[in-house]
Amino acid sequence: MGHAVAGAIAEVMTGIDRPADFIRANTRLVAVPHAPEIRLHVADEATALWSKTEEELGEMGLPPPFWAFAWAGGQALARYILDHPEIVRGKRVLDVASGSGLVAIAASKAGAASVEASEIDNYAIAAIGLNAETNGVGIVARAENLIGRDEGWDVVFAGDVSYERDMAAAMTNWLEVLARRGAFVLIGDPGRSYLARDRLVTVAEYRIAVNRSLEDMEIKRTNVWRFAIGEDR
Repeated sequence: MGHAVAGAIAEVMTGIDRPADFIRANTRLVAVPHAPEIRLHVADEATALWSKTEEELGEMGLPPPFWAFAWAGGQALARYILDHPEIVRGKRVLDVASGSGLVAIAASKAGAASVEASEIDNYAIAAIGLNAETNGVGIVARAENLIGRDEGWDVVFAGDVSYERDMAAAMTNWLEVLARRGAFVLIGDPGRSYLARDRLVTVAEYRIAVNRSLEDMEIKRTNVWRFAIGEDR
């Protein structure tokens, strides 16, 4: 094992009990490419730690650092929210599987009455807090899996949640239940493998700059979707 990788692993292990300090030390603050009004703590793709595979991270007892990147679906949702603030203004908003908190931050900036961001990764919860503070907004970060629950949210956002079969199915079924109840539900996704296209219609389309080390190209055509409820599909 090289000294750089060994050092990175050591930093992770010593940072487990202080995720906020670890995030500050191993990320840089940058403007989001498609929503430059927002700045996030993101990973440098040249850093050995962030180029490690999901399997290797798992062996260290850590989930993949999804919170450390501005994914295409989240960027599309953030742009759409900032350009259409009326969809969240004065509303109670949930951003599920929030990652960095990008979409939640956009909703708060656009005038939502309250914004909750849910995640199951403690590092993501810390990143959401740091990024919210950086952008001067208030977000309630919830470290729990909310799939299957309905707490009366007016608006629900989900970005980049269709990359794994079982998770995508559970998430899509739950989101559709919320939409049928009357919540305004939007999904941001660049057409990943398990996106339920047959149940969705396009609201907006963007060309999003992404991290080439994580995606298969530098620019991804990415859509904002809603459920095709009461419409011909």
